[in-house]
Amino acid sequence: MKLVSVSVGGPRKVEWNGETIPTSIFKAPVAGRVRVAKLGIEGDHQSDLTVHGGVDKAVYAYPSEHYAWWREELPNMELPWGAFGENLTTEGLLEDRVHIGDRFRAGTAEFIVTQPRMPCFKLGIRFGSAAMVKRFMRSGRSGFYLAVLREGDIGAGDAIEPLDGDQHRISIAAVFAAKAKSQA
Repeated sequence: MKLVSVSVGGPRKVEWNGETIPTSIFKAPVAGRVRVAKLGIEGDHQSDLTVHGGVDKAVYAYPSEHYAWWREELPNMELPWGAFGENLTTEGLLEDRVHIGDRFRAGTAEFIVTQPRMPCFKLGIRFGSAAMVKRFMRSGRSGFYLAVLREGDIGAGDAIEPLDGDQHRISIAAVFAAKAKSQA
């Protein structure tokens, strides 16, 4: 398991359905090592702290393995690492094998898995289509949020080392499916 990419982004205003919307969903990979603090990665910002960010959603991770599927689904869309708004593009951490409460180390930072990502309309802004939110939900490819247990430095290429797991073993995939069903 490893970090394929570390991505950050700042607020920007975009026009969407006749309104100017602040969003930080546009992320780009960074070179070198970056600091991870309790509220996120240095250089990364959230635009709406009522639904994004905070201690329990400090970092968003998304499996690199999903990109091949999305490239087939969206053949005319450029999909660089960070395209889904993730901070960490990972390898080897899929939603059916990652559980709420699982702990990991990457670089000198430690993380705990808190919840799946439930997309908001800003994912539609990122992809230029309001239908993208439902498409994302149907895909089951949610990624997951992490809280930062130990601040430290991380960089692309770092190994992701499992530390401990929650005894209840509730997978991100199961939680996402239950939430998606309740929203249907």
